[in-house]
Amino acid sequence: MITNIFKCCGRGRPRDPDLAESRREEILAQAIPHFASKGFAGADVGEIATAAGLAKGTVYRYFENKRALFRASVDQVMLGLIETTSSMSDMDPLEGVAHGVRAFLAYFDAHPEYIELFVQERAEFRDREIPSYMRFQDVGLARPRESFNRLIADGRFRDMPVDRYLEIIGDMLYGFIYNNHFAGRPASLESQAEDIIDLLLLGLLTPEAAAKWRARQPATDAGTD
Repeated sequence: MITNIFKCCGRGRPRDPDLAESRREEILAQAIPHFASKGFAGADVGEIATAAGLAKGTVYRYFENKRALFRASVDQVMLGLIETTSSMSDMDPLEGVAHGVRAFLAYFDAHPEYIELFVQERAEFRDREIPSYMRFQDVGLARPRESFNRLIADGRFRDMPVDRYLEIIGDMLYGFIYNNHFAGRPASLESQAEDIIDLLLLGLLTPEAAAKWRARQPATDAGTD
């Protein structure tokens, strides 16, 4: 009799992985803007649960505590960024670089609240050895790294360590979104993408000026492998 009651009520049945993933995604979809607007300290898991149409206890079935939910929210933002900025495999590598810059800026243009999560992570989670955006860099840079290697092999980019390229460009883009966010600039990030791409790919100096500049610099092998 007891067994029949459990069967009737669905207790003891295997957990539906699709439902579990769907609920987890919905919780994160509500948690991200909530953390961005309330801050980690002011965030309320009960409010997040209500917004997701779930009981508060259900949230804790997926995330151990508010801290774990916040970290998962930041990680979700990074996974979305990686997916957004990945270029298509058949795209010319140079176009892939430009696509990555445009997509990066468009992503944060559409979701400025994501920047707030990065700021909060550094303020509230100083004990986290590596911030989310740095932990996901290796995952997200696999395709850009391949594109830069191809561009170097084709003689279109200078022959210098690929990770040097990627680190500098990454620092520039993250710095750009932070500066725009805190300065409250009215122009959209996406509208400024072409200026970045122009300077990034074509540089500041004319070929003649670049040759004169190089001739005046002390001999160094810092820019080569």
